[in-house]
Amino acid sequence: MVLSSLEDDPRSHKTAFLQKLFDFGLGVLIVGMVLTFFPGFASAAATPGFPPEAEGGNAGEAAETLLKWKSALDDQSRSLLSSWQGGDACSRNWTGVTCDSPGVVTGLNLSSMGLRGMLGALNFTALPHLLNLDLSNNSFRGPIPSSIGNLSRLSTLNLSVNSLSQSIPSTLGRLTSLRLLYLRYNLLSGRIPKEILTLNSLLELTLSFNNLTGAIPTSIRLLGNLTLLGLMDNDLSGSIPPEICAMNSLSLLYLGANKLTGSIPPCIVNMTKLTELSLWGNYLSGSIPTCIVNMTNLTLLSLQENHLSGSIPQEVGKLRCLIALTLYGNNLNGFIPTSVGNLSNLVELSLASNDLSGPIPQEVGDLRALTLLALSNNSLNGSIPPSVGNLVNLTILLLHFNKLSGFGTLRHLKELRLSQNSLNGSTPRSIGKLINLSVLSLHYNHLSGFGTLRHLKELRLSENSLNGSIPRSIGKLVNLSVLSLHYNRLSGFIPDEMNNLRTLRHFSIGDNNLTGRLPDKICLGGLLENFTAPNNHFDGPLPKSLKNCSSLLRIRLDGNRLTGNLTEDFGAYPNLKYIDLSHNKFYGGLSSKWGCSHNLTSLRISSNNISGGMHPMIGNMTQLRVLDLSSNYITSRLPRELRGLTSLLELDLGDNKISGNIPPEIGHLSTLQKLNLGSNKFGGSIPSQLGWCRSLWILNLSNNEIRASIPSEIGNLQFLSDLDLSHNFLAGKIPQSIGKLTILEVLNLSQNSLSGVIPQSFDNMLGLVSVNISHNYLEGPIPNIKAFRYAPYSAVAGSKAELCGVVAGLKKCSGRTYSEKGNKFMILVILLIVSFILLTSLFVGAILLACQRHKSAEQDSLEAQVRGDAFAIWGYDGNMAYENIVKATEGFDSKYYVGEGAYGVVYKAKLSANQVFAVKKIHASQQDDIFRLMSLKREASALANIRHRNIVELYGYCFHPRHSFLVYEFIERGSLRRTLSDDEMATEFDWARRARAIKGVANALSYMHHDCSPPWIHRDITSNNVLLDGDYEAHVSDFGTARLLRPDTSNWTSLVGTLGYIAPSVCELAQLVICAVICKLGSILLHELDYIA
Repeated sequence: MVLSSLEDDPRSHKTAFLQKLFDFGLGVLIVGMVLTFFPGFASAAATPGFPPEAEGGNAGEAAETLLKWKSALDDQSRSLLSSWQGGDACSRNWTGVTCDSPGVVTGLNLSSMGLRGMLGALNFTALPHLLNLDLSNNSFRGPIPSSIGNLSRLSTLNLSVNSLSQSIPSTLGRLTSLRLLYLRYNLLSGRIPKEILTLNSLLELTLSFNNLTGAIPTSIRLLGNLTLLGLMDNDLSGSIPPEICAMNSLSLLYLGANKLTGSIPPCIVNMTKLTELSLWGNYLSGSIPTCIVNMTNLTLLSLQENHLSGSIPQEVGKLRCLIALTLYGNNLNGFIPTSVGNLSNLVELSLASNDLSGPIPQEVGDLRALTLLALSNNSLNGSIPPSVGNLVNLTILLLHFNKLSGFGTLRHLKELRLSQNSLNGSTPRSIGKLINLSVLSLHYNHLSGFGTLRHLKELRLSENSLNGSIPRSIGKLVNLSVLSLHYNRLSGFIPDEMNNLRTLRHFSIGDNNLTGRLPDKICLGGLLENFTAPNNHFDGPLPKSLKNCSSLLRIRLDGNRLTGNLTEDFGAYPNLKYIDLSHNKFYGGLSSKWGCSHNLTSLRISSNNISGGMHPMIGNMTQLRVLDLSSNYITSRLPRELRGLTSLLELDLGDNKISGNIPPEIGHLSTLQKLNLGSNKFGGSIPSQLGWCRSLWILNLSNNEIRASIPSEIGNLQFLSDLDLSHNFLAGKIPQSIGKLTILEVLNLSQNSLSGVIPQSFDNMLGLVSVNISHNYLEGPIPNIKAFRYAPYSAVAGSKAELCGVVAGLKKCSGRTYSEKGNKFMILVILLIVSFILLTSLFVGAILLACQRHKSAEQDSLEAQVRGDAFAIWGYDGNMAYENIVKATEGFDSKYYVGEGAYGVVYKAKLSANQVFAVKKIHASQQDDIFRLMSLKREASALANIRHRNIVELYGYCFHPRHSFLVYEFIERGSLRRTLSDDEMATEFDWARRARAIKGVANALSYMHHDCSPPWIHRDITSNNVLLDGDYEAHVSDFGTARLLRPDTSNWTSLVGTLGYIAPSVCELAQLVICAVICKLGSILLHELDYIA
């Protein structure tokens, strides 16, 4: 240590040595020489009686170590540690460094300084006397150095809120003096090391918000002195180990947001010191242990978002210290226990998204400290009890999605949500007395009038039965920021008083019967973001205040009679994301100002009177996904700058007067799914670069003046479902490559000058449903595929040459080859008929035998029906089930209509108080009943063998000459498309919920593709077939098009599904099919993006 002191002295070693010689004499000289040449001698000879610095780690050494680490940090971090300069760390007041009286570094606290770098560059062995190390709330990355385990005196280690990764080093188990260990909010992975569970001095351990995996070790019981255990928000699995109950000193236990399964261990009642118990967001099942009510010190009980079932224990009222009780998002049933009224300290009560029934107990009014009461998404009925008016501190009341039928006295609320109940009549005037109310949501009810609402910030009354005119008194709501009145029956003019609403951000009045003009000063306050008034009868010019309303994010004025000059009446909107002005009477041109809307994702101005050319600045809208300018009077040529729209999904310029050639740059739009340039004046040829647009579903170039031949590159568009090249001047032969379009449904090549024979590759186009090749110069045989066999004569008429073949009205083709094929076909038909008769005989015999053997089983089934057990009948005799369902839907009356799938209409059937089903009635078809039966049985077969939380559950099916239907679970929110199409619902469906929904669909598809044997391919994934439950959890439905992907199946023989989403089910390669389904999952994601509010 003397040597290091001499090195720090600025004078020469010789001078320092002589000075020491004169000061301390010959004896000190000898000691100095020994220490200089044998520095290890001092440490080897050290005894416990020496001061701590004799073991190393003095301020000089610490300074050298810390300065070396500082130099490894980034520039900003070094500037933040500017006080760290030469000298020792203790005498210069270095930031964050703490020393004891002998000058030894004992503490390093650099919390919340914004430092960046890695901890591996810090030599912890040079800091052996550290007692406290706090580097939390910075941006350190990389692994936790194992050398930290050498800090044997360490009492506190806090590395929380960084970006540390990899596993927790087992060397931390050497820190035997450690009392506090905080590693939360990092990227740590791997299992919890058992070594740290031997630190019996530990009082607090939190590893929350990481990526830890594996089970909670049973050796956790060894931490007997622990008072806080935080393992929340990891990927821990397995059950909660009963050994955790031995930790009698615990007061705070956080295990939420993991993947824990099993039940809550009853022994948890032994943890009598617990004040906060958080187990939310796992997969825990079973009932809530009644013994939990003996944990009388609990202030927080958080069990939400699990799979708990049964009723809420009546004894819950004994937990009198509870401040928060959150049980939402489970499968709890029964009534809300009246004993909750004993929880006088309760501030938050959330029982939403369960299956609770009955009325809201009057005793809830005794919870005077309550600020939040969430009972939404249940089956509660009756009136809201007047005692709720006693909740003087209540700020949020969530009762939506129930069956409540009346109002109470609610005078102290800030937020009132009663949407989707059974409320009817007028909105009561008493709501006008809610002087603190800022949010009122009453949409999806049967209300028919307004009350006096003078203090609101949000008024949501969409999807009710409101009629008459909008009352002038709404103009007095001067603090209103959200006004949502869409989907009602409102009529008349918008009152002038609406111009007083200067704080509006969201104004939605679409889908009513309103007339007259839009409020002229709607954006005078400069805050308006969402302005939607589609599908009314508005006329006249746009509001003048819109021109300078730069705050706008979304505009929907489509389906009205508005007039005005687009160039003059619209300004620049830098924040705009969505605009739809379709089906109005706007005129003028597309100015360069639209190029300033860099965030625009959808621009729809179809069916207006727009003229002039498309400005090149349109190429600056790089986020654009939909551009629809169809049915206007646009002239000139397409600007080559369109190549900049690389995110475009839909380009519709049909029915205009655009001329010139189709620019080859259009091939750069690689994400394009729909291209409509039909009914224009395009000339030249079809650019071969169009074959680069491999995501195309729809291509329409009809009714133009295009010449030359069809490029062979058209065959690269393997996802094409609709191709229309009719009414042009195309010549030459149909390219062989067109046969590669195996999932094409509609093909129209009529009214051209095509010649030659139809390529044999057409035999591969098994998905073709509609075809028209009339009025060309084609000759030779018609392909013997389904589309031609069922085609009318008009689809092949007018050929200047001679066609022959399977179409009625054409001559039969002559020639040996055709005859031989016909003979082979007849032989095959005869063999199939004989085989069918034999199989039918065997099948009938087997049925008769089975009926005899199971007669007693059928009798048991009938008895189960008499008992009213709806779930017992589906696999047995369906007579009673059939009658009950027809009766519950009143013969499938339209008032029970829910939606429509690929193969049928869906109705809501309520068989009893707790039995609500979705019944899909199969479409009556012009085809034979056998085809309907095949579709029905295909879906039943698919769902009967599939069990997954993100796939609708099938209960049974019935095939009857009058009504054929499937019965499956009822998903309350309906389809994803419905949610996205509604501004109100789309706003509530935030990004976290959207991401969870997409993840749910992905999990369902992964299960079908990889966990089912043999795999199932859905083949029709659309936003209509993704249903959302009360928690916005996604469920995949409509398996009428599903298909087993068997390893011995080389081809599929038919094509079904939704245009634009249909899977390439006729492809021979299974991997391509699965990739196509995944592509359609991507299209659902893009669908969500297109409906950003």
